Amino acid sequence: MAEAAWDEDLCTMLDVLDRISGKWAVSILLRTSSGPVRFTELERSLRGISRRMLTLNLRNLERDGLIVRTVYPTVPPKVEYTATEMARELYGSLAGLTSWAVRHRDTVAAAREAYDQRRHIDVPP
Repeated sequence: MAEAAWDEDLCTMLDVLDRISGKWAVSILLRTSSGPVRFTELERSLRGISRRMLTLNLRNLERDGLIVRTVYPTVPPKVEYTATEMARELYGSLAGLTSWAVRHRDTVAAAREAYDQRRHIDVPP
């Protein structure tokens, strides 16, 4: 029984990590942590994201309790997204991870290039 509970806990943890480490989720969480953001503002600030992908990510993050969607009764309706307290707690970790990636992107790129060159030499024609 204890092993089954541990497996369930592990699956839940991995599911949460998968959600918050997604390509767009990090950017959305970082952007909404500084205050309310409208859908179109998010869309403009996340180059390359489609409306559908943004919508799916926002729904998933809202479902997980990481953002709050507020609809104002105006014409047209005004919708804002804000990070929850739980997501703002996560902000420091995400900002640190983002900073680490920026600092090491050249090193990672050089390592990839060196690896690819070695693989190309090691593989017979």
